[in-house]
Amino acid sequence: MASLSVRKLDEETMARLRVRAARHGVSMEEEVRRILREAVSGPERLGDVAVGIFGPKHGVDLELPERKQHMPVDLAE
Repeated sequence: MASLSVRKLDEETMARLRVRAARHGVSMEEEVRRILREAVSGPERLGDVAVGIFGPKHGVDLELPERKQHMPVDLAE
């Protein structure tokens, strides 16, 4: 596992980080790891965002209509 040291953080940033870590019940070091992991992760897919907002955990249970198979159009004709 790699290590990283961050120097010259201002006191306000440190205080906010301390509060944020306490709110999440983790150490400041773990909070920084989570922040960095989220910052460099790939963007969410639109479908995942929609499920996060409208999914079963939020009281919405959507039934998707059945999809009908179709034949592709032959553009050479």
